[in-house]
Amino acid sequence: MSDIIRRDPRAEWIARNRLHPLHAAMQPAQHSWMGPNGIIRKNLHGIGFIGPNGIKRIDRSGAQQGGAVKRSAAVEVQLPLHQVPAPAFYISVVPDMVGGRLSSHDRDLLGLAHQLAGSDGAVLAVVFGEHKENAFATAGVDRLLVLEGDAFSGYAPEQRIQGLRAVDNQFNPRHWLLPDSRSGGGELGRRFAAALGERPATRVWQVKDQECIGRAGAGLQDLARPVARLILASAECAEPVSETRHEALPVELSTPVARSLSRIEDLGAVAVDPAAIPMAEAEFIFSGGNGVKDWDLFHKTAAALGATEGASRVAVDDGFMARDRQVGASGTWVTARVYVAVGISGAIQHLQGIGACDKVVAINLDPGCDMIKRADLSVIGESAEILQALIAAVEAYRNEAKRDAA
Repeated sequence: MSDIIRRDPRAEWIARNRLHPLHAAMQPAQHSWMGPNGIIRKNLHGIGFIGPNGIKRIDRSGAQQGGAVKRSAAVEVQLPLHQVPAPAFYISVVPDMVGGRLSSHDRDLLGLAHQLAGSDGAVLAVVFGEHKENAFATAGVDRLLVLEGDAFSGYAPEQRIQGLRAVDNQFNPRHWLLPDSRSGGGELGRRFAAALGERPATRVWQVKDQECIGRAGAGLQDLARPVARLILASAECAEPVSETRHEALPVELSTPVARSLSRIEDLGAVAVDPAAIPMAEAEFIFSGGNGVKDWDLFHKTAAALGATEGASRVAVDDGFMARDRQVGASGTWVTARVYVAVGISGAIQHLQGIGACDKVVAINLDPGCDMIKRADLSVIGESAEILQALIAAVEAYRNEAKRDAA
């Protein structure tokens, strides 16, 4: 075996390309990081290499044995814990929690809240009803207040305003932050501002130098004003919390929320055709690629699941799907809660387009394709057989639910 050190151009390219799904695995192990107090921390156990005599050596030049950098698989890093035992003040955040989970917009809002809280304040998240989120700590929540009860379920803005006013009376937050979105935060924030008699800062995309900068003039101009107590922020208003984990300590109201006499009657959700939902707003996308051979079966499966249909560029170019259904960097960037990729190998442009999806399920014959590596759940097999089994499982589940209801 030759002792000549040989370069791997493909590995070097992956290590430089942050959008590649294997980028993290090609990075050297993290040996130092900045702690929450600004002090550089070092992992002494991760520095160096094992010498020929079995003794661990430390190369202080930063190079590894033989001059080659060792590549290791990405491992889960225990983030430093950020604690605020006695907060001087609170920054309250009311996330949308679409589908019972934090959205990317909610996480941006929590990042902005930590900018305003600094080292002395604590971020208080106010959540209505039941939720499915288990990552409040890594999202930056110091205190968590869950307002449960039938009164807060469904569309009940008046009752939610009652709850927020009770939180305001007890915790007296320095600032209130809500997402300026169509998912409920924009309306709730404006209603809450009217109830408090506050003038909110809306469509805020940046808070800097004690000023809120928001969009105005149909989004063509910026409007700067002093930092308001009530801020309705746009997406990407700040970087989400990623370098620390937080306590997310549960707190409760000292007095129960009074039930308001609602003037609004919630008649329940209205059935919507999944095909009419824009790709960028769809929560559940069923996407097909070159590996789909029976498109009639694909459409039948998507209808059975109630999912919005998507496609790869190859499927669109071949005429199986419309151009507005294309997912990827050259099509539509999607943020679905669940993204199912059927017969899609995972070109880099497609992986870029689904980078913000929460859960990715891949159905493919090739266990080594990039989509399988990206997926949270993979099914290896012929797509037609898997789709037929999926339809049968959905029908059996619905029939059982009907029998239980009867």
